[in-house]
Amino acid sequence: MAVTGRYPVTQKYLMTRNQALNFPISFFQGNFKKNDVFGMVIDIPMPNNILTTMVCFINGAANLYFNNGNEYTGASQKYRTLVQAAHNLVANAGILLPKCEKTTRFDLPQGRTQNIFLLTKGGIYKTSLQPGVIPETEPEMRSIYVLYQKVLNELRSCQLKDMANASK
Repeated sequence: MAVTGRYPVTQKYLMTRNQALNFPISFFQGNFKKNDVFGMVIDIPMPNNILTTMVCFINGAANLYFNNGNEYTGASQKYRTLVQAAHNLVANAGILLPKCEKTTRFDLPQGRTQNIFLLTKGGIYKTSLQPGVIPETEPEMRSIYVLYQKVLNELRSCQLKDMANASK
């Protein structure tokens, strides 16, 4: 495992994260304008040196990738509530664009900072946030944070359903 900053990461994790950041808009049907968000990549540091990257797309796909090489994928094909939550997050992500900077650098987060990358036809935009200290003067950040927490909750619920079904 390589160590970048604080988080040890596997090659598999870095490749999967890079694939998500470079996912082609041509995969999705629709007439996207230059700054329409079609996907999000959110790096979420967790306790015990775990770095989770959540990837969501406008079609409702939502996957989790972990710095140790583990992943949780495919739930969107089985769970409609997850598709709705992920679609809602990406459909509303455009409100963050004014708070973002266009980037070609995709550094992993430092400390507890959460990186948010917005994928658009016109490029990739980035912003960061510190959970628990999002100022009231940042309603867009608060809204997106709440929406991606809903996606995380749905993913966890799907994981639990999958585990229960596997034990039957």
